[in-house]
Amino acid sequence: MENVTYTEEQLRKKVNGVYNRVMKRCIDFILALILFVICLPFYLIIAIAICIDDGLPVLYRAPRGGYHNKTFRICKFRSMVKNADKIGGYTTAFHDPRVTKVGAVLRKAKLDEIPQLINILKGEMSFVGPRPEVLEYVNRFTGLETYILEVRPGITDYSSIKFANLDELVGSENADEFFQKEILGQKNALRVKYVAEISFSTDVKIFFKTIGAVFGRVIATVKGK
Repeated sequence: MENVTYTEEQLRKKVNGVYNRVMKRCIDFILALILFVICLPFYLIIAIAICIDDGLPVLYRAPRGGYHNKTFRICKFRSMVKNADKIGGYTTAFHDPRVTKVGAVLRKAKLDEIPQLINILKGEMSFVGPRPEVLEYVNRFTGLETYILEVRPGITDYSSIKFANLDELVGSENADEFFQKEILGQKNALRVKYVAEISFSTDVKIFFKTIGAVFGRVIATVKGK
């Protein structure tokens, strides 16, 4: 990431701007409603696949730090074994044994994230915004990092693109420790970068870059790379 220093005044101006407070929410709600209807058949197919592979529940709901520092439960298709959070840490390691067969496919194509359309409709999330973090890490936010919580968390952001292969980066051992020492600070810096640059054009750019990154991973997987 480029070495850029932001000021509180810059971030305060962005989070209090009309786009962040009003326009972004309107756009999110309309698009989420349309996509939710379109995705209903896929929801059913994925739900059946998860049930066949590893039974119920189909959805994974976990607390995350949200808009205005209000805790919410993120909604994902379950891609790990039941009670995975009690078996291992927060970070998914490379070839993590907790990931199910169907879950591995869902994760590669980011299909495990599509139930977050529900979070968007409820006003808890946005399509583009700082990826929501577990409460333990959110409680450590200091200084400019606190402005991350003044923007609705998103399905994707700068950090989602840079760390699209996070499981490979953290490796198969001590994933949580590596994440906290080497990755978390970078992710928070990229979250602050998003807050400083929040705009319609920024959201469009990140949205299409994310699509490109996902397709790249899927194609690489198909080719066996």
